Amino acid sequence: MSLDAAAETVAEQIRRQPFVEVYAHHDADGIAAGAILCHAMLRAGIRFRLRIKSEVRVAELSGDGAKLLCDLGSGIEDLPGDTMVVDHHIPRFEGEFHANPRLSGIDGDRELSAAGMAYIVAQKIGDNRDLAGLVIPGIIGDDQEIRGKNLEISNDGIGNGIVLPARGLTLPGRDMTERWYLSTSPYLSGISGEETVISDLLLEAQGENGTRLDTLISLAVLRAAPQTSADRLMEIYGDTYHLEREVIDDAHALTAVIDACGKSGHGDLGAALCLRSSHALDKAWEIARLHRTNVITALRAVQPVAGSAGVYEVQDAVLASDIADVLARDTMQTVPVLVYARNGDVCRISARCPRNVTADIGLVIHEVATACGGNGGGHTRRAGATIPCTQIPAFISGWQGALAG
Repeated sequence: MSLDAAAETVAEQIRRQPFVEVYAHHDADGIAAGAILCHAMLRAGIRFRLRIKSEVRVAELSGDGAKLLCDLGSGIEDLPGDTMVVDHHIPRFEGEFHANPRLSGIDGDRELSAAGMAYIVAQKIGDNRDLAGLVIPGIIGDDQEIRGKNLEISNDGIGNGIVLPARGLTLPGRDMTERWYLSTSPYLSGISGEETVISDLLLEAQGENGTRLDTLISLAVLRAAPQTSADRLMEIYGDTYHLEREVIDDAHALTAVIDACGKSGHGDLGAALCLRSSHALDKAWEIARLHRTNVITALRAVQPVAGSAGVYEVQDAVLASDIADVLARDTMQTVPVLVYARNGDVCRISARCPRNVTADIGLVIHEVATACGGNGGGHTRRAGATIPCTQIPAFISGWQGALAG
């Protein structure tokens, strides 16, 4: 089935419903995807309830009523057949109402996010072109590229005056100090989280007319270079996007704030921002500051598990995904990175593939997690799992064995 046909099938099913229970993944892409479809349903007169979740279980979806999963569900084989899924992860669900770029031969890792897929479905529900700006946090949050379908949607936004491209600092923050202080993408060793260092850099970069950005970036690169990969240092300055209809107009900043809100248990605030409510904007920014500060603190303490290359344990399950991102993207790694955290009897796992390493970790995670009595999956290069904590040794052994094979 073509992408447009799948989107139309899901859109038609949504339009038939008087009320829809919406479940969206708790990262920037998932929250943006859920919000896009909730905007579309609100405009079409369809009632809904939106919940932001780290995962969804089949048992939660029992009972009458329409269920719509955003950035969730594709990897769950035994979902009820009438579940609506708008996702871009590796598909195992075979239901009729499933919009996923991978089912149409489109790269869901790089060329279309869940938010982008949601936008295409939303366009089948009604004229929702003004929502193109909400696709950009999905692209940024999932480390995708502006090409393929992502490029088409971006061009729609630019053509309609919704998205304004520019060049500048890509670091999110409310002022210049906070931009460097909160930097976790990239993580700048010796700068991120270091207020005194940042103050000194800003002072040294002062010119007659204020901060000289070229000097500041040069000083920052020189300081961070010993511990940060060259390609990531290049991303300090690059393509930026102003989102004319959103409550935070800088796309990188909006991505950082809604992602932090979702992962730290405040998904309602992240969703509210994407639904264009600014009533709790200051609170959301403070949540983002605390979350990123916690990530930076954890990075300074993280150590590999003895005898297990590329495997790390962290103490806070909320941080596992971000720690895995930084370790795989910003540090020198020769094998896929696996980060786990214990949360009671359950263990949360995040796995990432460094840019110079080739492996289908989504498939590996799914197979090993299933063998350990858990569940997992995701993308070819980004994946996650939930397993019983008692199975951690077996999981690590299975993970390393699969990669070695």
